[in-house]
Amino acid sequence: MTRTPEQILAAMTPAEKLAQLQIVWRRDDAEAADLARRGIGALFWPQSAARTNALQRAAVTESRHGIPLLIGLDVVHGQFTIFPTPLAQAASFDPAVAVADARVSATEARSSGVNWTFSPMVDVSRDPRWGRVVEGFGEDPHLGAVFGAAKVRGYQGEDLRASDAVAACLKHFVGYGAAEGGRDYNTADMSLQRLREVYLEPFRAGVAAGAASVMASFNTLNGVPMHANRRLLTDVLKREYGFEGTVVADAEGVAQLVPHGVAADEFDAIARSIGAGLDTVMGGALLSDPDTAAALLDAIDPARLDDAVLRMLRLKQRLGLFDRPYVDESAERTAPTPETLAATRAAAERCPVLLKNDGPLLPLPSRGARVLLTGPFAESTDHLGAWVQHFAAGAGSLADALRERLPHLDWVVDPSIDPVRPSADGVARAARLATDCDLVVVAAGEPSALSGEAASRSDIRLPGDQEALIRAVAATGVPVVVLLATGRPLVVEAWADEVGALLVTWHLGTQGPEAIARLLAGDVSPAGRLPMTFPRSVGQIPVHHDALPTGRPARTGGSLTAERVDVGLNGPDNLDDTFTSKYLDLPLGPRFGFGEGLSYTTFEIEDAHLSTHTVSTESLARGARIRVTATVRNTGDRDGDDVLLVFLGSPVARISRPVQRLAAFTRVAVAAGGVARVELDIDAAQLGFFDDDVRFVFEPGRVELVLTDGGSALPLSLEITG
Repeated sequence: MTRTPEQILAAMTPAEKLAQLQIVWRRDDAEAADLARRGIGALFWPQSAARTNALQRAAVTESRHGIPLLIGLDVVHGQFTIFPTPLAQAASFDPAVAVADARVSATEARSSGVNWTFSPMVDVSRDPRWGRVVEGFGEDPHLGAVFGAAKVRGYQGEDLRASDAVAACLKHFVGYGAAEGGRDYNTADMSLQRLREVYLEPFRAGVAAGAASVMASFNTLNGVPMHANRRLLTDVLKREYGFEGTVVADAEGVAQLVPHGVAADEFDAIARSIGAGLDTVMGGALLSDPDTAAALLDAIDPARLDDAVLRMLRLKQRLGLFDRPYVDESAERTAPTPETLAATRAAAERCPVLLKNDGPLLPLPSRGARVLLTGPFAESTDHLGAWVQHFAAGAGSLADALRERLPHLDWVVDPSIDPVRPSADGVARAARLATDCDLVVVAAGEPSALSGEAASRSDIRLPGDQEALIRAVAATGVPVVVLLATGRPLVVEAWADEVGALLVTWHLGTQGPEAIARLLAGDVSPAGRLPMTFPRSVGQIPVHHDALPTGRPARTGGSLTAERVDVGLNGPDNLDDTFTSKYLDLPLGPRFGFGEGLSYTTFEIEDAHLSTHTVSTESLARGARIRVTATVRNTGDRDGDDVLLVFLGSPVARISRPVQRLAAFTRVAVAAGGVARVELDIDAAQLGFFDDDVRFVFEPGRVELVLTDGGSALPLSLEITG
């Protein structure tokens, strides 16, 4: 008969309880097996089903209580079959892409013995200098909440006991994406109102979706390191949100309370973290060591210790590990299948964002043209992106994919330059080759290694001589298409006006080159939208779509020349333009804003209306929804997808509200010349806000709505009554 977690807990000594509260990485099989026999709670994956089963066997048959192990791994956007990076997935504005990734990832990982992934990252990211923006879903809390919840459901499925399910982990709780200067691990400081409305919202949604675990973040928040933040780990996450899973530390995050200056030593740090609400320590001093246990147990409240252990045991019970601790080694997946490759290619086709297409230059002609393919990613196989394990399935090259898909074009392939090292000779060579071609495709971007953890950049322009390459081939007068592979928004101001087409391809995974080739050939029409703003300059950061209004909003667009500045500063004629919120040396607004993206076809939105034009605060408090319905017409000659966004604005409120905030979105396929009816639901929570006393309120007044796809925008109005 299977014992309950409560029965197991009752039989454990305090030292055995403490040992359950740790995950460590050990490469040596003998050492890992010894830890399993000593009753450690979790280990990192030893890289095969057979080795994992051996560890589980040591834990189940040789430890005193026979408690199986949690086996963890960062399966962020693929185990063997690699999907587009999470930021790229968000650009699809289609949560089904995140679900597809998570389902394939969970199936592959669980077959090998992994039962716990440290994903999804739901940090709201508004500073593209931060390398970890690639792991999350962009700058908008609603977009992040929807994608984060979708990823949780994809990983965990209907039943965590299933052979194709793994426990998800929301990370990093909380405020990690607001690090000062975009510098990884740095401090964050913000109002509690902003914390609630922006940074906590994706975590609340992920907990509501059933996430099995949450990871504490490295940063301090308003002076308190998150690994010791009782107010947020316990009061908000566990009590207010009702989170019943386990809270895990980030790597060595507990020990780092010492350099943070809030703990005297590592033992003090462990006691403070567990007391604050942390349930699992990652790395650090071994809690299964008798001397360590003896030093800690007097400093940890026994009731808090029991609660932490129960959370670990209940997660193992949810995963079915007490009944089935082993995996079927004969069913282990170690490589992609035709089905998983098809799934990742389909996902990759939905993520690129077409930001410019003069002419139009895209799609490419199918024959009769001489095309130069140049740039550091022309023949590169670096398409997987950040946070990919070394055993992942690689990608081919863009050159091979384009030759295969468009064999009747006369391809001239010249990689010409390294992605990060200067190469004046390579730039000159590409320019010479361009003069003998009808079209140039420049495959530019950031290598995968320049994004991810510990990959903050102060200068987010293209590295190396890539800007010089683009400008040199553009100067020949030959039309230029730029393919931009990146893990973050980049500053493209120096060259964006000089090229005819710009397609942001991100890092698309194992089938990335094939997906790009199909997009360039016109087999698929791009429909991605930017999940993060592309600034004009690093000095413009932070810049995001849902900023608060200012008392002196800028009214004049266009670049401010020195002559205009002098006129404005020396006389009253231009007073309104001068004393407003802007930069003197930049045009107004970002280079490319949140939600921007083009298609190979055109759309019109018609017949938009709300399910009601008035709603009471009482109805909203009971969870009333507002439905927006509309017709989308494809007015072009190609099939395509349109992305519709609903933005809200509050002209008058008790506190200043964002100029616009995303409340709903959908992606819809419409055949050429066809129409589609769409429905978008706005949850009640989108119509309330946290006031300056951090109370969530619904306030009477007018709400202005805009339904837009970037090409057309229809205004709507809703009245909230008292």
